[in-house]
Amino acid sequence: SHVPLRSIDPSEALKGPGVFDIITAQDVPAANEFYYSDEPEIIFARNKVLCVGQIICAVVADSEVHAKQAAAKVKIEYEMLEPVILTIEEAIKHNSFFEPKRKLEQGNVDQAFETVDNIIEGEICIGGQKHFYMETQSVLAVPKGEDKEMDVYVSTQHPAIIQEMVAASLGVPANRIMCHVKRVGGAFGGKLLRTGLLASVAAVAANKTSRAVRFILSRGDDMLIMGGRHPFIAKYKVGFMKDGRIRAVDVKYYINGGCTSDESVVVAEVSLLKMDNAYKIPNLRCWAYACKTNLPSNAAFRGFGFPQSGLVTETWITEVADKTGLSPEKIREINMYKKNEQTHFKQKLDPQNLIQCWNECMEKSAYYSRRRAVNEFNKQNYWKKRGVAIVPMKFPFGMGARHLSQAAALVHIYTDGSALLTHGGIEMGQGIHTKMIQVASRELNIPMSCIHFCETSTTTVPNACASVGSAGTDVNGMAVKDACQTLLKRLQPIIDKNPKGTWNDWIKEAFEQSVSLSATGYFRGYNEYMDWEKGEGQPFTYFLYGAACSEVEINCLTGDHKNLRTDIVMDVGCSINPAVDIGQIEGAFVQGIGLYTMEELKYSPEGVLYTRGPDQYKIPAVCDIPEQFSVSLLSPSQNPYAIYASKGIGEAGLFLGCSVFFALRDAVTSVRNERGLKKPFALNSPLTAEQIRASCADGFTEMV
Repeated sequence: SHVPLRSIDPSEALKGPGVFDIITAQDVPAANEFYYSDEPEIIFARNKVLCVGQIICAVVADSEVHAKQAAAKVKIEYEMLEPVILTIEEAIKHNSFFEPKRKLEQGNVDQAFETVDNIIEGEICIGGQKHFYMETQSVLAVPKGEDKEMDVYVSTQHPAIIQEMVAASLGVPANRIMCHVKRVGGAFGGKLLRTGLLASVAAVAANKTSRAVRFILSRGDDMLIMGGRHPFIAKYKVGFMKDGRIRAVDVKYYINGGCTSDESVVVAEVSLLKMDNAYKIPNLRCWAYACKTNLPSNAAFRGFGFPQSGLVTETWITEVADKTGLSPEKIREINMYKKNEQTHFKQKLDPQNLIQCWNECMEKSAYYSRRRAVNEFNKQNYWKKRGVAIVPMKFPFGMGARHLSQAAALVHIYTDGSALLTHGGIEMGQGIHTKMIQVASRELNIPMSCIHFCETSTTTVPNACASVGSAGTDVNGMAVKDACQTLLKRLQPIIDKNPKGTWNDWIKEAFEQSVSLSATGYFRGYNEYMDWEKGEGQPFTYFLYGAACSEVEINCLTGDHKNLRTDIVMDVGCSINPAVDIGQIEGAFVQGIGLYTMEELKYSPEGVLYTRGPDQYKIPAVCDIPEQFSVSLLSPSQNPYAIYASKGIGEAGLFLGCSVFFALRDAVTSVRNERGLKKPFALNSPLTAEQIRASCADGFTEMV
């Protein structure tokens, strides 16, 4: 579905003060469309508009105020068409999907359903989430004035794709576009392909006006134009025995991809690959459908499909517990991976660290004594209830294909002994540059104070892969190590001749002997693959494990809740920098609290986003962080696949935020049991105050 674009009338806008020009699709010198899948990504809408928030034209003015005033005066005529597809339900009704649809199957599902003691069926809706990075989308395009060169300073996770898209839109080779990134004020997956479209807008404007053009989105426009996490609807059927063993699962995931494919099919694939979480399911059939709708294209977001499909799995685990009368933690223990086994896509895994995380979390959180204390509190209080839940996690690490995890680095040593380091990774608050300087320091055996990182640039490290999938440190660390080892090999004869000399002595001698003090490093990437026809492969290189226990208190009259305590145990291999890793786990967990309990997107019937800022769209604040918050790292374990046996930790902790969701569910269950409501009930995500209040059925809710 789309809306035909009849006309654009910029005449009034062009009369505004300080206005230089109005840029439209006609001003793009070369490519206005990019084909990274069957559906094109479009810079400026030309003949049709796919969603509210699609860019039609751009006003170039001498100030932001003048540009905004002029933009409001541009007259655009549309022709309204039916149907407008906004929701997953509407997409299913109109059969509006991106191809391919994906399926994974193991065992004999239909036969297993005939032999089980009990079957439950259900549905859960999981809302989307906006990236809400502190720094909104930002670009500065500076034309050099000769040879069609242009410097692009941009807030992105993927400078190479920005370079590629800007070059294609201007019709010049990539070697004329220099893309620079010093640091990024948060990204979470939201500064990839869509940032390339915005950078192309700025570059086309700079090219036409021969002036530097700065393009920074306001918070409201950023939330309107940019996509976010994919909303999910899952429909499941689960067969299990009276003793709690789950024997068969049949589940369908529908994800709202928005108006273009972007990463949606890949998100659907990852949802299937990671849906088992920590559990061995002998008979399993799962489908994933990426729905095409008239919303801004949804994109990558920290966790990449796993926070949604993992929540679905934990939901039916909890429902099985309700049905059998066993506790949710007992059902989790019964069905958890216990020995060297294969996943549902036939990749081997050793769950030893999973069991260790679970046991340590049980112990550190004093789960059983607190369970008794919560039960006692709930007996004493009618209008306030507490809940507690513990959730395990298996988080597979990998990009699914070798070429997506290659990396390069460049190291210079100057004659004063100082070193300049650059690599293809992007610093977006996760501490990658700190870790890379640590790697160089360890390899060259010099203090970190001697090493400096300048910027990530396409001029120093070309064709770099995106900083995504928790892989930044793993792959770039390997490249930095390779470069440093090359340099050390060159220096070794000089060191051997003068073993008591200083670093500076060796460097001066190397220069006098004409030894090159500059080296590139390279990492080819992990050997990962997936055969969707056969439903098997090795799309991941290793697994991270974790567990989280959370306790909450709800107010039954208002639906409000307090996060009282959270204990997390995480397996991070041998951490390069524990302070950075714990910070990542804490930040991801709190972002997970936002996803599962607070952040709610609301749209008009025409597809206009209402929740366009912090006044309507609530992200976690200081008061939402657990009053007692403990993160423990599992004792160091070997991981032969990553730099210094570490593990990529950026995304994994977000899913553990669902321990708060299930603690809230536990509290609501206590309310309903006390009031004689034994029938099953469904809770959707985000589990907001409104939903909690409505679920605490009483005389007041019956009035609504």
